[in-house]
Amino acid sequence: MQIRTLLAGSAMLALLAGCAAGPVSGPDAPDAEVDEERYQGTLPCRNCDGIDLDVVMQGDEQSQPEERTFTLQASYRAHPEDPPDENYSGNWEVLDGTANEPDATVYELTPDGEGQIYYFLRLDESTLELIDPQRRRFQNSEMLQLQRQ
Repeated sequence: MQIRTLLAGSAMLALLAGCAAGPVSGPDAPDAEVDEERYQGTLPCRNCDGIDLDVVMQGDEQSQPEERTFTLQASYRAHPEDPPDENYSGNWEVLDGTANEPDATVYELTPDGEGQIYYFLRLDESTLELIDPQRRRFQNSEMLQLQRQ
């Protein structure tokens, strides 16, 4: 009987010791590393002074698809109709290549629900460029770039 009690007590101590070694929270907790990239820029607009885009991409290319999320905010500068800001969130995918650059990296941002799908060509570590759905660059491509913040 004493052996069974001793074994049960040892098992309980091991279980409690495992709980005590769990994640640390509070001011002494190590910072959790969040894979997040923010890009900003102003796109041309026919009826206004420009469209300010703010894109935040979470996750990385090796993340599971459901972990690759984004938010996108579009604000119109001095638009005569004063439209509200557009806010989208959803998931992003990595596509390989463009029409002229088969080794290029393209990000496809698909909003949840309604909204436009955005395609961005990764030019380098700090620059994304808006491209068309057929993954072709526009003539005024330098005006369609977002810079990493």
